[in-house]
Amino acid sequence: MNEEGRGPSAEPLLALIGDHLESIRGALDDEQHTLLLTRLTALAEAPPDDTMAVRRALQGVRLALRPLPFEHPVRVALDGVRLVAAPPGPAAVTEALALISLMTAPDPAPAGPTPAGSTPAGSTPAGPTPAAAPAVGAGDDRAPDPLLREPALSAAEATARCGGAPPPELIKLPDPPHGDRYPQFQFPAGGGTPHEVVLEVNRLLLADIDPRGAASWWLGGNTWLGGTPASFLGLLPDHELVGAATALVEGE
Repeated sequence: MNEEGRGPSAEPLLALIGDHLESIRGALDDEQHTLLLTRLTALAEAPPDDTMAVRRALQGVRLALRPLPFEHPVRVALDGVRLVAAPPGPAAVTEALALISLMTAPDPAPAGPTPAGSTPAGSTPAGPTPAAAPAVGAGDDRAPDPLLREPALSAAEATARCGGAPPPELIKLPDPPHGDRYPQFQFPAGGGTPHEVVLEVNRLLLADIDPRGAASWWLGGNTWLGGTPASFLGLLPDHELVGAATALVEGE
């Protein structure tokens, strides 16, 4: 806990990431892992004496970690980091540099030469390649990505609802077999343009560069609100939803 008793500061979170790099890599897909590395690089390049720059960069790291499973130790720790009560210092930049080094280190080389005719440990013997499993369609209960199981509009439907190209802050999830998907909660059930409060919150959550993180916030549990943010659209005042998102961004 920090001196104000309001939760850990930034450096312990970064150290926790280092302790769980292997499980983080297994929990994130390639795009998410690349985004995390990009955000850590931005943190490492932030001027150590510029508290606001370090804070903004660290917030980017936090958002990149939101797709982790809720039970993951790092995901559990995210809401405990208080960027306002305990502003990140130069140590956060140092920690980021160390993490980047670990995440980009090449895999260790084999211990010695492999005898002719043998198969290296951990490799697959030469032979026919098994047929790839068929792609799972968007919305299918078997889809490995829970975000793609949620009701969504196609790119054409979103364009029609927006009266033109959807705004960049609208969450757009790539789904290669079926095209881009726009989670349906962003639009009123009876038709019409996107909820203004959704666009406002999405701007706070940097949905244009981290749509998965923003979608995870809307569709995941939220202790501030006591439920899933998307389920409260039209039921709670807009300012309460904005406040919950601001609490995440500012670490309150």
